[in-house]
Amino acid sequence: MSTELSREEVLVLLDRLEAGELRAAEPDGDGWRVNPEVKEGILRAFRLGVDTDVSAVPFGFRDRDTLLGRGGPPPGVRVVPGGSAIRRGAFVAPGVVVMPPAYVNVGAWVGEGSMIDSHALVGSCAQVGRKVHLSAAAQLGGVLEPAGALPVVVEDDVFVGGGVGLYEGVRVRSRAVLAAGVILTGSSVIFDLVNEREIRAGETSPLTVPEGAVVVPGSRPAPGSWAHVRGLSLSAAIVVKYRDGKTDARTALEGALHRSA
Repeated sequence: MSTELSREEVLVLLDRLEAGELRAAEPDGDGWRVNPEVKEGILRAFRLGVDTDVSAVPFGFRDRDTLLGRGGPPPGVRVVPGGSAIRRGAFVAPGVVVMPPAYVNVGAWVGEGSMIDSHALVGSCAQVGRKVHLSAAAQLGGVLEPAGALPVVVEDDVFVGGGVGLYEGVRVRSRAVLAAGVILTGSSVIFDLVNEREIRAGETSPLTVPEGAVVVPGSRPAPGSWAHVRGLSLSAAIVVKYRDGKTDARTALEGALHRSA
């Protein structure tokens, strides 16, 4: 796919993204494969678009005319009134519920039966699996540039707690549970108490939350004697247990928090 798409070709690309026929990234064996030509096409949509004032609707706005909000909810999706928006070029599957106000950006993909709660953000090109719960104020950062960079990925049956932030292409594998307040970036370290290991991003692989891991926010001592004297610490993401087949996300999280208190 050429990076120099015409305006008509860009509009076709956005239509195919909305229909789920194309994705900015997709599963590839045990990993994920970026489709840079799709992301380049989205960037082209910004360049070809013309600023347009849309004031004849509630919450009037100005945006590129190629990327205005969709005319209505996607088929089978429940968008509760109150200021949510699904931008042009985003795929939202039937059975998804969007609570107000929430935002789904261009290139995002949200699977069947997922919940996007109030003040949640699904950033540009973020990939959200089926039956995912994004709790209030959860933030999935957008990764549009560079075109070859993996976006944030949240796989099937993941529970994302309130105020969780996932940025810089972090991958959360299926059935993981992230407690409220966990913040992960590409350079974060996850401390796995169960397996006594540190989880980091690789040179060519993203920071990955293991399948079924229950992750809570914690702290670790800041290095150096000056910090030690003052009792300073740094935030840390900690795996405190793994879900089993009989444990749902909320039960797993409540049990883990109780044991770690």
